[in-house]
Amino acid sequence: MEARTEPTASNSMFETSHVLGSLLASSSILPQAWHHCSVADAGAAIYVRGLCGNTVYVAFSGKYVASSVAGIRAGPMKAFDIIELGGSGFFRSLVGGEGEEEEKVKVQALALHLFLTLLSNPNYQILLQEIKDKPVVFTGHSLGGSLASLAALHFLCNSSTGNFSSCNSTSTPPLLCVTFGSPQLGNEAFSHAILRERLGGHFCHVVSQHDIVPRILFCPIGSIFSIMGAHMHSCNGLPDEEKANLHKFVRASAMAKERESPYWPFGNYVFCSKEGAVCIDNPTAVVQMLYVTFVAGIEVVDLSYRDIVENIPQHLLLKKRVCDEEQNFDGGISLVLEASGIGTMGIGAEAATECLKASKRAGRSPNLICAELATKLGKITPHRAEIEWYKMLCDDDMGYYDSFKLRISPKKYSKVNLNRMKLGQFWDEVIKMLQNNSLPYDFPKRAKWVNAAQFYKLLVEPLDIAEYYRTEQHKTKGHYLIHGRERRYEVFDKWWKGKKDLVDNGFIKRSKFAGLTQDSCFWARVEQAKELAERFKTEKDAEVLQNLCKDLMEFENYAKDLVERKEVSIDVLAPRSSYSSWVEEWKSIKLARGFFFSR
Repeated sequence: MEARTEPTASNSMFETSHVLGSLLASSSILPQAWHHCSVADAGAAIYVRGLCGNTVYVAFSGKYVASSVAGIRAGPMKAFDIIELGGSGFFRSLVGGEGEEEEKVKVQALALHLFLTLLSNPNYQILLQEIKDKPVVFTGHSLGGSLASLAALHFLCNSSTGNFSSCNSTSTPPLLCVTFGSPQLGNEAFSHAILRERLGGHFCHVVSQHDIVPRILFCPIGSIFSIMGAHMHSCNGLPDEEKANLHKFVRASAMAKERESPYWPFGNYVFCSKEGAVCIDNPTAVVQMLYVTFVAGIEVVDLSYRDIVENIPQHLLLKKRVCDEEQNFDGGISLVLEASGIGTMGIGAEAATECLKASKRAGRSPNLICAELATKLGKITPHRAEIEWYKMLCDDDMGYYDSFKLRISPKKYSKVNLNRMKLGQFWDEVIKMLQNNSLPYDFPKRAKWVNAAQFYKLLVEPLDIAEYYRTEQHKTKGHYLIHGRERRYEVFDKWWKGKKDLVDNGFIKRSKFAGLTQDSCFWARVEQAKELAERFKTEKDAEVLQNLCKDLMEFENYAKDLVERKEVSIDVLAPRSSYSSWVEEWKSIKLARGFFFSR
């Protein structure tokens, strides 16, 4: 069997969690985690600490969390609203990948509220210091599992390495978060962020076949709350009739075609039944399995988590590499269906089979897709080379930007413009594939792609700016920097900043001008400065003039600094470039209004 340290979508669906499965089946982690959860639920504190060998167990009480629901000021139902994580400030790496138009990372309100309260507890801060260099298992049952997950994420974020991106390095102490029957915690953006930061392998969610709580937030919470009331931690305290009605309601929600829940799973899920257990980490497959395992079986069998942890070493389906032969893959599907309690002929078997096969097709090899994308990158390189050649021919006179903007050579313009659009389509496709999780989650950190994106941005964005102002879009939409910039460039800015933050060698003085201007938006700033200069020449109001002067001088100093540091391409200083023309225009304005600048 092939060993791995972190599950990603790059391998077969039956391989991605096999290391975790082996660990759970061959160690006492699950029994110890459940023991500490039981101790926590029996006590009055929000968490308990225990030790097994050299491993620290921190268990959060689900009953304590459930008792806190009534204390939510906005009302108990608001406890299960989903709110933005960004405002907390303790999970910056998870929310750092968001763009303005992207879905915001959100989590369950109750869990976040209690976690932030917990952080202010001096005893918990002492605990974090004590366990920071030790193997640790965060765990919790039901609602306590949600709190355990946030605590684990916070611990990773604030480990001795100082950032999430280093959390898989050898300097990070081993950490595992094990939850039992925990409700969903966050939205799809939250799940994607955890995958992006390669943290999914730290989380294991154990789910019993007919446990309502892990499925509860996929249902209309108002209806669920009216039935469960104070029993949000577990439905065991409900009368048999109400319990049966609740099962029927969740079953009906599970079988509904349209589901509007904002919640989405993350990490590894261990689905347990009396027939066995199976470990799955594909989020789409997890959602489907949560539904179909619940509706499978004529009678609802309460399978306690105590029984589960005692039997998993004998029944856990260890994931092994499944060959491409269809027969072996079908055999793997059958094992999954049997172990999860669905059965090959049971209710939901067909839906589960299709979902598992689709998950394999959708995520079977992001690294292979990445390799194919590299081939495509090689094929579009000639388009980039033609633009580079065009730039070289323009440097001596008017410059790259203005030659394209004014269409000095219509034939060359048409060819370069076509190349510009083809390159833009390629990079838009890359970003779309990344958003759809078709590429490895460390893709934005791979030097080859970060460097290629940066070079593309520096080479082509000036042409986008030229086309924007040539077609006078700024007159209807506003200036490029705010209203015209393509989202791909903002994404590439983040990629490049991440690389610079990771490897910051300080400023290296250049001996000659850069091949490409290092501020890809430089020409947009020039266009704005040109408009400000025109306004300055006709403006009469002293206060407005003062503000215009301030903006113009800021740009003047900024541009001078770039030129002095040779951070611009030589074409910026071409005799008839827009920048050279602006410099002369600004000089004449200052001479004409010398009295204003002498004040």
